[in-house]
Amino acid sequence: MPPPSPLPLDPIEEAHRQWTKHGWGDVADGMAAVTSVMRAQQIMMARVEEVLKPSGLTFARYELLTLLTFTRTGALPMAKASARLQVHPTSVTNAVDRLESANLVRRMPHPSDRRATLIEITDAGRKLAVESTERLNAQVFSQPGVSGDKLEQLVAILAELRREAGDFDTGDAPTKW
Repeated sequence: MPPPSPLPLDPIEEAHRQWTKHGWGDVADGMAAVTSVMRAQQIMMARVEEVLKPSGLTFARYELLTLLTFTRTGALPMAKASARLQVHPTSVTNAVDRLESANLVRRMPHPSDRRATLIEITDAGRKLAVESTERLNAQVFSQPGVSGDKLEQLVAILAELRREAGDFDTGDAPTKW
């Protein structure tokens, strides 16, 4: 399916104009910022999903597989995977169900905590994660849609938004952004 033709006007700019016209000018910039971030997320997610679709992965499943490839043993407790991915445990369970049925991960009892279950990546899961990462690197991450000199600024702004929202707290430790 070809991408849609660009609109002849920026709909967020038009919404900003309408917000101001209707007496909400004091919050029009905030509306434009929120709407812009949400639209940018839709655009980026569509690009990522297009690259992952041939492999049968969603972004959520890809993230879980990749997280597991970064671990020393290729396994994590489900609760820790949920925390690191910043998603509800039910979402991890759903992703694990799908990945397990495709033989990309397996559930294993935790060796020292009977209440916990480990998710372990299989060789096929590791191979698919690496191949998918290579495709994403080449087709999406190398060309994020913002010029290189603006990338660090964009990430810094988004990190500030995330930090203020309570997404992370590094205390007094400095971060890159």
